[in-house]
Amino acid sequence: MPRTARAKSRSKIYHIMIRGINQQNIFIDDEDDDKFMDILDTYHKKIEYEIYAYCLMGNHVHLLIKEGEEVLSNTMKRIGTSYVYWYNWQYNRKGHLFQDRFKSEAVEDDAYFLTVLRYIHQNPLKTGLANHLDSYKWSRYQEYTSKAKMVNIDFALSLFDKEKGKAIEKFIRFNKESNNDQCLEITKKRKTMSDKKIRQFALKRYNIELPSLHNEQVKNQTEVLKFLKK
Repeated sequence: MPRTARAKSRSKIYHIMIRGINQQNIFIDDEDDDKFMDILDTYHKKIEYEIYAYCLMGNHVHLLIKEGEEVLSNTMKRIGTSYVYWYNWQYNRKGHLFQDRFKSEAVEDDAYFLTVLRYIHQNPLKTGLANHLDSYKWSRYQEYTSKAKMVNIDFALSLFDKEKGKAIEKFIRFNKESNNDQCLEITKKRKTMSDKKIRQFALKRYNIELPSLHNEQVKNQTEVLKFLKK
């Protein structure tokens, strides 16, 4: 079955998720997390992509990233290949580490950018890995309230206030807010209709008995079939 083309972001900003195959852990100890962050930093300098947030979560990774000097798929391939090579050497294993290709969603506006930012920062809290936002070691939330190293904090803070001190205060309040943010991992359930309801709908709206839809002489055939595929 052919893969669905990724949605392109006009802003070039994406929310990325990488998950371990069969949901296995991809970070066994602190050295693994450190290595992944080193790889992120190495390619960050080479390709000049922007990172606004990231969080390493045991069996998966979240990134809020802006495409750099090459297309994002190439960048993620570099990052993934480098880490898998090191991980397999470290644990004397072979084969794939990540589940399928990485997941992504386009981030097109400021409101959703902030939603994804908060979602990533709150991930350790919602999964029980931390009690406080700034206590989780493998999130770069701390860079927003101290000295930034790899994360671009200026863009996000500019959305809160022109004055940096006030922006940080508002940023902290926003990230601590209770919410039901749902990003990327949530798959919308497809609405379905029973065969009986489909036949009733086709008869009522188009005055067509469903079995006759494959008759080429039926008017609006394409329209009806297109609707029923939704």
